Amino acid sequence: MATIKDVANLAGVAVSTASYALNNSPRVSQETKEKVLAAAKQLNYQPNGIARDLKLSKTNTIGLILSDLSGPFYSELIKGVQDITIANGYDLIAISSLGGKNSTAVKFLKEKRADGIIILAHNIDNNLIISAAREDMPIVLLDRPLKAKYVLNIQVDNEGGAYQAVKHLISLGYKEIVYLSGPSNSYDNSKRFAGYKKALEDSGIAFSNQWVYQGNFTKEGGYHAGKLMLLQNYIPEAIFAANDEMAIGVIEAFKEADILIGEDVALVGFDDIQLSEYVTPALTTVRQPMKEMGVIAAQQVFQALNGNFSTEAILLETKLIIRDSCGAKKVKL
Repeated sequence: MATIKDVANLAGVAVSTASYALNNSPRVSQETKEKVLAAAKQLNYQPNGIARDLKLSKTNTIGLILSDLSGPFYSELIKGVQDITIANGYDLIAISSLGGKNSTAVKFLKEKRADGIIILAHNIDNNLIISAAREDMPIVLLDRPLKAKYVLNIQVDNEGGAYQAVKHLISLGYKEIVYLSGPSNSYDNSKRFAGYKKALEDSGIAFSNQWVYQGNFTKEGGYHAGKLMLLQNYIPEAIFAANDEMAIGVIEAFKEADILIGEDVALVGFDDIQLSEYVTPALTTVRQPMKEMGVIAAQQVFQALNGNFSTEAILLETKLIIRDSCGAKKVKL
């Protein structure tokens, strides 16, 4: 029985070109399609072999799987990935992992619909990632350590960034510092919480579980956490929010109660999303290099596809950006 390779050889084209032609793809010219179809007819090539053979061909697509496509956090990351993808003549498909086991992202991984995949989503199972990764479809994991064949790792120094933020608050005289937490199953959150606790410990401040409030990495979560503090008649000296969206939610909640961030309560966030510079007061935050992460992730994919596969994890540094929200005017003890 003839294979698609036989068809490609007879038509004088690459196997991937033959696959595109047989599937009426706009990627190939009408002349090439006619040449491939003529070869397939001459060899009595059966179309039911196309699906099998397509698995061996390139898609010229890079997949980007994110926890959620909404919100301001991912825009710079997407831009970085997109710049490198387009420069290499590939298409980029961004997919949300919302929906768990039934999500489009899971189906995308199982069906191996891309030449390489970049993942920043905590709800994609490790075993699925390990089984999906292969030489012709490497996977780059962002902010999530996983050692496996054909899996590359890029991480941000979440712990160091959080440590620096909390030490800054302590240097201003604050000893009672609330931690506004992201999801408990988030690697980012666990590392930021570790940095927060280490900063307290190194400064001789005893940690209290009562200082931890859940915000779930959303603006709404931060708002409700702020409202809960107000309901409890609890106004802390300072708050370290594990991301900027939660911090902005807290600002809104406290503003409604005439409690001023930067005067009555100090606040520091994490991420340095674009909005953080323009809220009132401007948010002191930890900047992580989102666009750089996207650029490096895409570069790693293409290097792996070219046979240059790196097993070394990459750690990206963060930077504390000091603005108005941490400059409380109350008297320090």
